[in-house]
Amino acid sequence: MFQRHNRLQIELPPSPNSDANAAAALQELLGGKFGEMSTLNNYLYQSFNFRGKKKLKPFYDLVASITAEELGHVELVSTAINMTLTGGTNAGDPDSAPLKEGLNMRNSYFYIATGQTSLPGDSMGRAWTGDNVFSSGNLVLDLLHNFFLECGARTHKMRVYEMTDHPTARAMIGYLLVRGGVHVLAYAKALEIATGVDVKKLIPIPNLSNNEFEAARKYEAMGLGNKLYTFSPDDYKDVVLIWNGQNPQTGAKLEVIQGAPEGAPMPDLAELPEEFAPGISEEDFNEIARRLKRNAGL
Repeated sequence: MFQRHNRLQIELPPSPNSDANAAAALQELLGGKFGEMSTLNNYLYQSFNFRGKKKLKPFYDLVASITAEELGHVELVSTAINMTLTGGTNAGDPDSAPLKEGLNMRNSYFYIATGQTSLPGDSMGRAWTGDNVFSSGNLVLDLLHNFFLECGARTHKMRVYEMTDHPTARAMIGYLLVRGGVHVLAYAKALEIATGVDVKKLIPIPNLSNNEFEAARKYEAMGLGNKLYTFSPDDYKDVVLIWNGQNPQTGAKLEVIQGAPEGAPMPDLAELPEEFAPGISEEDFNEIARRLKRNAGL
């Protein structure tokens, strides 16, 4: 089972301006082949389908823990997209074409389909597909795939970072570069234990330190590149049998955190009357409040 907390994994800086094209690029990090929806669903189905959970518990605990973190990463990228889109249009008479800004943007779905919020697709508007899920049932093959998947995801994050200087987008990417580096190292260590091959010698891929990215430095300084969270108060403790020792890139001690990060408050998206979102007038809201009070016996 999953337990949900109404908090983001980190606090994102307020968006100083709307940049729909930056948001379109961020979509690749959400619904692209190497996006967070892909990492989530790869690990989710591998954890569902894992054979020999008791016999191979440390490996199961690793995949299960990272699965839970990826749920939050999907939420984080979606929120960054929503914040990056904020403020691009203004309310107005329908005949004034208040959404005409959408005609000049790469992804018109933002304006037509989702009310200027994220969508489960890539940077070109293609819907995410379950064809991106790899769950072979072979432990070594799945771990090797996961290592490759995380390296691909890291590459795409670096490229999107270089495409936009939007501060909200870059803060999100900087954090994910650090946390993705944890997952790369975790799967490399798991492969080494399973096969004896020192996969750690391959990293980092691309061969560039996270410290080269300004938005990632503070998260590295916080030690987030050395922590692996279980996202459970009591379960998945055997992940410590894999995640231990030193970070080969920094020499810092690796640490398992039983539970989840503290997180940050969830942003509240303002209404967009020009998108009819959420479409609740003041009169409707007052009527809803009366019904809620009546149902509560107040």
